[in-house]
Amino acid sequence: MGKSENIGDQKREQDLINQFLADNVLFLGPDPEIMENHDIAPRTDAEDKAMKKESDPAVLALVRDRLQAGCNETFEMLEQMGAAPGAKWGDLITGIFTPSGDLAVGSTGGVLLFACLVHHPIKFIKKYWEKEPTVGIREGDGFIHNDARYGNIHNTDQSLIIPIFHEGKLVAWAGATVHEGENGAIEPGGMPSAAEQVYDEGLKMSPFKVVENYELKKDLVTYLQNSVREPKLQYEDMKVKLFVCRRLEQRVKAAIAEFGVDAVISSLRRGLEDSKTEVQRRLTEWPEGKVRTVVMADSTLRENCLIKINLEMEKKGDELVLDFRGSSPEFANRCNNTVLSSLKGMLCQLFLMFVWPDLPRNQAVFAPIRVICDPKSTLRSSYTTPNAESMMTFFPAFTAAQLCVAKFLYNTPAKFTKVIAPWHNMIRTFIWGGMTQHNEMVGNLCADLNGMGGGARADRDGEHAIAPIFASMADTGEQELNEEEVPFIQIVSKKIMCDNQAFGKYRGGQGYEMIASNLKSNMWGFMVCCIGSKVSSTPGLFGGYSSPTYPLCKVKGVDTFEIMKSHPEKWEFSIVDIMNKQPFEGAKYSTHHMGLQFELCNRGELYMIMQGSGGGYGDVLERDPDLVIRDIEENLISHEAAWRVYKAVFNPETLVLDRDATQKARDAERAARKKRGVPFKQFVKSWSKPEPPANIPYYGCWGEDCSTIYAGPFAGVPRKVMRADNIEAVFMPNPKDVRIAELEDRIRTLEAKGRG
Repeated sequence: MGKSENIGDQKREQDLINQFLADNVLFLGPDPEIMENHDIAPRTDAEDKAMKKESDPAVLALVRDRLQAGCNETFEMLEQMGAAPGAKWGDLITGIFTPSGDLAVGSTGGVLLFACLVHHPIKFIKKYWEKEPTVGIREGDGFIHNDARYGNIHNTDQSLIIPIFHEGKLVAWAGATVHEGENGAIEPGGMPSAAEQVYDEGLKMSPFKVVENYELKKDLVTYLQNSVREPKLQYEDMKVKLFVCRRLEQRVKAAIAEFGVDAVISSLRRGLEDSKTEVQRRLTEWPEGKVRTVVMADSTLRENCLIKINLEMEKKGDELVLDFRGSSPEFANRCNNTVLSSLKGMLCQLFLMFVWPDLPRNQAVFAPIRVICDPKSTLRSSYTTPNAESMMTFFPAFTAAQLCVAKFLYNTPAKFTKVIAPWHNMIRTFIWGGMTQHNEMVGNLCADLNGMGGGARADRDGEHAIAPIFASMADTGEQELNEEEVPFIQIVSKKIMCDNQAFGKYRGGQGYEMIASNLKSNMWGFMVCCIGSKVSSTPGLFGGYSSPTYPLCKVKGVDTFEIMKSHPEKWEFSIVDIMNKQPFEGAKYSTHHMGLQFELCNRGELYMIMQGSGGGYGDVLERDPDLVIRDIEENLISHEAAWRVYKAVFNPETLVLDRDATQKARDAERAARKKRGVPFKQFVKSWSKPEPPANIPYYGCWGEDCSTIYAGPFAGVPRKVMRADNIEAVFMPNPKDVRIAELEDRIRTLEAKGRG
């Protein structure tokens, strides 16, 4: 046998082996090639031909307007018809995607961070199912998906996607994504902070076909219903999302009928390319340089600790780089991790909503922006770590980016929105579950999280409880509608709370207080899941104060409804008054960080939380005293805060401002500041330490050295120091085990005293 024949045989054998391996993949997990790329796909030959055939800007704009109207129409339809609280209050998005899977047109309202996420599952479907003989992509098909590791935020969000064909060729995709809530996780409501592994988090749907010939497949629908606590909700919202996608399909086909298929394909592609080009142009106008900031998460939702979110933002030419290296390592058995694509989605939201709100809602707006994270950090967690509460790390990352962006925008001549302090970034709401008064098992959440306080602006105060950072035009909903379906009531619902503000030259928009209780069920409970009870999650800007910290307050072991009947004079409709006066004899009053795992609530027991304030802007001593008095008149701040913070002097009875005395008080405070001040080098020498204090459970780099990562100590587990290029996942002890160890140690101490 000749040498060439031998080489030929080896090649044929290798080809056979390669084909065998390709045909027998054990498991199609998330594809790194897809998941790590947030850029728009390369232009296809079909798109190139269409753009050459139809390039009239007027025609392309008309097409885009038609498609945008279709997305906005379907957003309203989904909000009106959806069953989940997230659907009813606008925690959703609808969109039209290119044949390659890029989101080209998204609904104006809703959760815009989906704009940089839902393209991932479509690209997975294209890559793996299009030529797969057991699956395929055909007209009338539909695919469902919710696993963040294949492209989403967390698995409470479910997407339904359908391909759109014209004359047998794939020309677009239609998609709808909703925060459904309940998904069969270890705790009801879909956001299980008690989850210690991915298998505790409920449904983990990789993209799979659930629709054929425009009909939901009953066997798969039954399987999904059987996997969650609310089978009715699961089925209803799958039907609604399918109907919405079909309406989008109608709008695309109507545009094709009116303008031609080339105009539609060209418009979708041109919108993406033009958006990317415009972002690059705008970035060239930003000042060159670097900005650094740190935001601390103070909890894993199961224990208090300091979790560092470290950011260096650099602008160079037409590129913006967000470098999060040095942030906390991932937690092997806590669900506060986020995968890299989810982080990018949240950052995309920042630019779509707060930086360039005039640009189209598509993924190309974020395409020129680069994100760097350490592998196995909590912002780029590995495949095996849970991520149901990823918001606990990517919301602080959003805030860090918002701080840095504001500092770049301050010196940028051409602005497309106002410079703004950080928006409040935590989902302060009740997650609930149990048996309803209608004997149905349910689990979901209140839409009160959509009332986050707005950040103060460069020229005015922030707006109260206006909108969440993750959605535009979302709603907080009506508690009365909830009470028809579930057995709890909010005795105090959305009442603006005095002194719940971030102070500054302009103050942040304030949040509200909520007092909830169980009224009609013997099996009902609550949980809450957010950080910011010990360390503020929302800093201020340019000297403005951070938001306050917010604990959970509880009153247990008492039926306050009976007290309301027999002794109404004892009732207080304020968290501060209830906790300070303790009006209910025999009750147990307590506070807890806002990472409460699901807990049963008896009739009349109280669970009390506060929605947060946006960050303040500028020096408090520069605030117009008339604005201080107005806030007092509106019961937004107390007399004490007006004096202690703003140095406002006024008649406490008439609220008449003494301007001269106020100016003198402020001048005196400025002089006192100078006396308290020390030279910067001296301050650094006394303040800066070589490593984190030994008694603080600290996670992340220390100082400017991002190459060394600290983890711990915590609950007897010693601190670990590791290199950033070789991060080891942190394993936290179970809080029950920690508590048992504490009690055992206490028993040993008492026994020793007894023997003595």
